[in-house]
Amino acid sequence: MSRSAAVPVNLADKLSQFSELWSQKKVAVLNDYDVKLAKLKGEFVWHTHEDTDELFLVITGRLTIQLRDADVVLEPGELFVVPRGVEHCPVAEEETAILLFEPAGTINTGDAEGPMTKAAETLD
Repeated sequence: MSRSAAVPVNLADKLSQFSELWSQKKVAVLNDYDVKLAKLKGEFVWHTHEDTDELFLVITGRLTIQLRDADVVLEPGELFVVPRGVEHCPVAEEETAILLFEPAGTINTGDAEGPMTKAAETLD
């Protein structure tokens, strides 16, 4: 992923390059932030990111972000920022494609390590 390449990132093309669920794919870097894609289906784990906010943007499908006191439902083209320190659990009843924007090195499961913890892979 070259910072000097004058080539736009085609999200549909990048999404067609993988099928794994709950596996983040880095498609761009902005300063110290990673721009990542993921495909989701089912329920993730309850977790918290103590040091950073987390931006979810739905590209296709529908995503529910469960919070302890409410649910946030996102349709395509909608985004929500989970504030740092807020426990949340993403749920997708149908396959859903999302874009995430978060500091480089952010662990996908935050403080809840386990079998769903995966480092983001870079898509070329």
